[in-house]
Amino acid sequence: MTDDLPPGRGATGEPEGVPRAAPAPDAPAPTVGRGGRRRDQALALGWLVAAWLLLWGDVSVGNLIAGLVVGVAVLLFFPLPPVTFGGRFRPRELLVFLVTFIAELVSASLHVAAVALRFGYRPRGAIIAVPLRVRTDLNLALTAEVISLVPGTLILDVDRARGVLYVHVLDVRGPEDVSGSRERVLAVERRIVRAIGSPAEVHRLDLEPVERRNHQ
Repeated sequence: MTDDLPPGRGATGEPEGVPRAAPAPDAPAPTVGRGGRRRDQALALGWLVAAWLLLWGDVSVGNLIAGLVVGVAVLLFFPLPPVTFGGRFRPRELLVFLVTFIAELVSASLHVAAVALRFGYRPRGAIIAVPLRVRTDLNLALTAEVISLVPGTLILDVDRARGVLYVHVLDVRGPEDVSGSRERVLAVERRIVRAIGSPAEVHRLDLEPVERRNHQ
């Protein structure tokens, strides 16, 4: 496979002439109490267990216990800076996110399998830069994890200061595939924020991406 970029794209897959996203303004870190810290650790443990089950592809008691042990070990021996959760859970939007994720997982798996079985076909790849609209550490991490779990896409780097994900996508045939891949990443971000984001973060989704505004 060769990582060629379609014409008219920069080294990161961004359209030429589109300004880069400005760095997020610095803000003082919120104070996290003991109860909030425990809540954040419980949420992190839940996501680690979910990622473990998805990686194994089998929901069983043994895998659940192993995921809990691995998750606790990661949080204990590799502590990360506190990531506060100021959002709210919305069951309907969370269900939409889960159903859509499973559908995309199946569709992408079938597409990658078809590419792999196509005799003599050499798919091209591209690296695209996707500026997210909600640049919190939690949203960057969750969006990157979900994108990496879908076959055919892989997170190569994360620009935390500018809130940009650099994604490698498989089987790129033209500029429309690059635009489509970027839209899919933004759609994942939108579903995550609508499922667990704060009202302010949900409102921020109404702001159109820079690229879309420039193409109107």
